[in-house]
Amino acid sequence: MHRFFANEGQISKNQICITGLDVNHIKNVLRMKIGDEIVVGGSDNLEYTCVIKEIADEEIIVEIKHIKETNAELPSRIYLFQGLPKGDKMELIIQKCVELGAFEIVPVAMKHCVVKLDKKRATAKVKRWQTIAESAAKQAGRTIIPQILEVKNFAEAVEYAKELDVCIMPYERAVDIKDTRKFLNKIKAGQSIGIFIGPEGGFADEEVAVASAANFKTVTLGKRILRTETAGITTLSILMFLMEEA
Repeated sequence: MHRFFANEGQISKNQICITGLDVNHIKNVLRMKIGDEIVVGGSDNLEYTCVIKEIADEEIIVEIKHIKETNAELPSRIYLFQGLPKGDKMELIIQKCVELGAFEIVPVAMKHCVVKLDKKRATAKVKRWQTIAESAAKQAGRTIIPQILEVKNFAEAVEYAKELDVCIMPYERAVDIKDTRKFLNKIKAGQSIGIFIGPEGGFADEEVAVASAANFKTVTLGKRILRTETAGITTLSILMFLMEEA
């Protein structure tokens, strides 16, 4: 069954109003008709099985037939701060990290990033990345679409992350795996978590110093050096396993 998303303002007691690009997708791509069934994910961790009731030019009204609590979202909101990688690696990172439960993804221009985006290119990239996030959320059965924020520089990213409960930085010079295990196991469900991942060239020393001053925790992911596109996925996988509720 095809899956779509709605925010709280679109959902009423008995029906949901679908707007935006999904209207064209339902009408002209899927060619769905009145009476067809769809699934709608809501930001309240509920999944709505619906029947199409009305099809208009700018909105589609669906009638709610069944509501199910899915628990598809992790008990903690995880924010991935990803140093801009080369090529199309960011697309893979977003796809997989959305599947694993990331709440928000922040592209970060760091000192050792090879990629340099001007404002116009960055805006186009973020739009493309948001589309990938939505597709991955549908595939994974998420009830929300994780947001891809505008590209930030490192200082802006650190400032944004200061509002979170816990921030971790997988770092190739960190070596104490026992300390990492102990720290990750102390993270409580409901705490917001930031993950900072460096680009191909890794973090600059001054970036590590700024992060340390902001009380970020450097952790190790093991004895092997991981690629930037692997590190975030690995960290999300570990946190998902530790936090997933029965």
